[in-house]
Parts: sequence; C-alpha cells; structure tokens
Amino acid sequence: MDKHEAQSIIESLLFAAGDEGLNTSQLSNVLMIGEEAITEWMGELKNNYISDASRGIQIVELAGTFQLATKRDHANYIKRLVESPSNSSLSQAALETLAIIAYRQPITRIHIEDIRGVKTDRPLQTLASKGLIKEKGRAEGAGRAILYGTTDEFLDYFGLKDLSELPPLPEDVKDLEGDEETDLFFKSLHNTLTNE
Repeated sequence: MDKHEAQSIIESLLFAAGDEGLNTSQLSNVLMIGEEAITEWMGELKNNYISDASRGIQIVELAGTFQLATKRDHANYIKRLVESPSNSSLSQAALETLAIIAYRQPITRIHIEDIRGVKTDRPLQTLASKGLIKEKGRAEGAGRAILYGTTDEFLDYFGLKDLSELPPLPEDVKDLEGDEETDLFFKSLHNTLTNE
C-alpha cells in the first residue's frame, strides 16, 4: 500500500469514526502499517488540509486522537444550520433514538445503544441541538451516566399535550426477544412519531 492510498483510507476511517476519532495505534492496526509511517502521513495529510483553503474540513488532533472537523471560519453557517428548526427532517437514526427516549425515559446513552445495537452519539447531539431532548439528571452507580428525557419542544414538534398521549406499544413487543423485539419496537415507534 502506498502513501496516497493509505491517506485516502485514513480519511475514510476518520469520517467513519466521527467524534470519537482514532489514535495512531488504532490507525496502525487497521492499516497494518507501522506507527512511525502513520505519524508521518498524518502530518502530511493535516498540512494538505491546512494549505488548501478551498476545503471545508480539517484534521484536528485532540488528546492523542485524530478527527475530521469543520473549519472555524464556517462556524456561523453551521450554527445557522443547527439552529434552524425546520432545516431538515429527522434521520432514521435520530427518530429511533428519540422514540426510545420518549418511551423509556429517563434513559442513559448506554441503554439506548443496547436497544439500537449501534452508537448513538450523533443522534443524541442532533436531538439535543434541536431541543427535543435534554439531560434529566444522572444515573446511580459508577460513572453517574447522563439520563436523557424529552422536552416541551418534543411535545410541540409532534403535537402532543403530554407524554400520556403517546400511543401504547403493542403487547407483542414484550413477548419477543432480541432482533424481533427491536425491529417491532422501532417499527411501532416510527409509525407513532411520523403519524403513519
């Protein structure tokens, strides 16, 4: 594998890793290339982003991890996008996450991820930025994880007076196990929140 191919793969990996980023050791393991080469190529890749003013993203290094991030110069535009209440509909991932929170609140991120089976950082950020969820306290026990719950904006967004207006989930959701339960749970919640 040559340097340019490796750098292309690194960009893809950083994009896929999102906010968690990747450190040199992780990149080395995935690419099966020594850490010295990764460090050198990451430096070149970072400089390429810096020297090309036409790019809207950059590579930043935080606490030993590399992440793709937007340029600070574009912060006002990103703020407008995030703050616009009608800029776009909710993604499937955000809807699933919101439905879980609506029916099981207060709930931790870990519990949401156990139900969804995937990471939930981005959907939680999206929902919080739209004001649909907020921190409702901390869980007992080690780590004191954040508990999430819905907001008044959530009720307004879906035209509900209060949470008691959420339709009950079908009884057969409780009788299923594993993937069947998850699939039915998401289907029921999606239909409820999108009024289908």
